[in-house]
Amino acid sequence: MPLRSRMVARDLAEPHRVSSPLELLFDLTFVAAVSQVSGRLAHATGTAHTGDAIAPFLMVFFAIWWAWMNFTWFASAYDTDDVPYRVMTFVQMAGVLVLAAGAPAAFDGDFTTVTLGYLVMRVGLVSLWVRAAIAHPAGRATALRYAAGLSIVQVFWLSRLALSGGGPMWLFFVLVALDLSVPPIAERSGTTAWHPHHIAERYGLFTIILLGESVLASTNAVQDAVEHGLHADLVTIALAGLAILFALWWIYFSEPAGEGLERHRDRSFVWGYGHYLVFAALAAIGAGLETAVASAGGHTGAGTRTVVASVAVPVAVVLVMIWALHAPMRRPAVRLELVGATAALILLTPFAAPAIGVPASLVAIAALLALLLTTTLAREALGEVTG
Repeated sequence: MPLRSRMVARDLAEPHRVSSPLELLFDLTFVAAVSQVSGRLAHATGTAHTGDAIAPFLMVFFAIWWAWMNFTWFASAYDTDDVPYRVMTFVQMAGVLVLAAGAPAAFDGDFTTVTLGYLVMRVGLVSLWVRAAIAHPAGRATALRYAAGLSIVQVFWLSRLALSGGGPMWLFFVLVALDLSVPPIAERSGTTAWHPHHIAERYGLFTIILLGESVLASTNAVQDAVEHGLHADLVTIALAGLAILFALWWIYFSEPAGEGLERHRDRSFVWGYGHYLVFAALAAIGAGLETAVASAGGHTGAGTRTVVASVAVPVAVVLVMIWALHAPMRRPAVRLELVGATAALILLTPFAAPAIGVPASLVAIAALLALLLTTTLAREALGEVTG
């Protein structure tokens, strides 16, 4: 590893471009942050206060997702992996941990710690953009627009803390819109050299992290429930939850995103930004499964319909978004009519939940996903034979 290297854009067609060990370590810091927001959402659902927690969940998760995404796309274009680069990455990792520590307070309306963690992450990222501007003349204008845009919006985020209660809710969404506008504005005269297959891999790895969080949340809930006595409902919920996660993993990775991004770089913003809904829904599934396990032991105040909806709604969102994000770039492996029918049937399971119970409802969701997956695989096999 060099002490210091010249930060230049990486080759767009670089073969075998994979995630670096530093990127994998960076991702691990987000495990704590996602765990915090999922845990708080599960707690709110279990105490029949889901409505009060949805907005804070989406707001805090935006900060988590946006910080991860900003570094991911930067690192795809400028990854020198020298000492200064690693130090600035460490600064951003520290900011993630501060953000994670502030997640519980954010659910109670206090975003001070989350905003400060966001500030620390921005210091590290802006420093890297300034360095890229100095070392890479061809991309200087774009890098400087990134550095200036991120800095200006961050000043607005900090100023929001001076307002009583953080100001009105609409102000948060205005600042989100400003944050989201920075990349399109910065790259209006020249895009960064992000690698399509590297980006696809990075998003896939974050998807696995979110699925892993669901497994962890369910495991912790099962462990707690086992201590109070193991029974058939608990086993059924645990197995159905695992089947749901496995099916979603299979469906997500059935779409070769790297090829689509390579052919349609101009549609990368839609694909990248749209993943907010995919990632947030995957995190919500973990909270829903944790609530479902708690319901098996009678440790929740939520009704049966609410418990099942906490799983069914985000599962339907993931299905629809997977199709919607890939359709503009290539013909998705999962067909629209099948996705639509499956999502609609899944959304109906909460209405049947009072009659059939939580375990049977989750089994039904898992069965619908398995049917979708089986039908898709059969269509692909038939297409290969006829082709």
